[in-house]
Amino acid sequence: MRITKLTVLPVLFFVLFSCNDSPKKRVLPIVGEREVNYYEIDGKEVADTVYPKVPDFKYLNQDSAWVTSESLKNKVWVVDFFFTHCPTICPPMTSQMKRLNTMVSDLSEDVEFLSFSIDPKRDFPTRLREYIQLHGIKAQNWQFLTGDEAETHEMARKFYTGAERNSEAAGGFGHTDTFVLVDKEGYVRGVYSGTNTEQVDQLEKDLRKLLKYEYDITGSR
Repeated sequence: MRITKLTVLPVLFFVLFSCNDSPKKRVLPIVGEREVNYYEIDGKEVADTVYPKVPDFKYLNQDSAWVTSESLKNKVWVVDFFFTHCPTICPPMTSQMKRLNTMVSDLSEDVEFLSFSIDPKRDFPTRLREYIQLHGIKAQNWQFLTGDEAETHEMARKFYTGAERNSEAAGGFGHTDTFVLVDKEGYVRGVYSGTNTEQVDQLEKDLRKLLKYEYDITGSR
């Protein structure tokens, strides 16, 4: 058998399933830029599609404990990027994330909420704990994370959101209001406006659909 690699074609696309994992039914798209590698096997051209995954990470949480992507790999994630001194969109984002966390409390063993600070110079663990207390957050499956600023801003782009220092922006940082749904394999399965109630409600529906039909997990509701 002779295998020859022909070309690599990057395509920005939303895909429903992969030829590599066809036994698994996908009920939500994989979001992002895919690569299609074309091979020649015994004179026939075969396409192999590779989908992007979110990057590995290691961050301190509000309790000064290390949290890694590896330690969370068996859970579905809901992710946002924020900072505690944000005077604009962060408070409503946190309120919506808190509401969503309550809405899916019956799935708390299978879902982890992750809020990455884009302002780690001020958002050390003590400050994160103060923010949690200020917003009355009691959830045990919600991690507030702080780490290297440049790496966090770069990672935000890998989650299809944005964050940057901006002296003209309120609070000194510009960022989007994005909530991101990530599956257990590290693929982004949905991107939503975290300040839009209807979109957050859709996120809840998509999260339940993902768990039920792709992981055979059904909550109590």
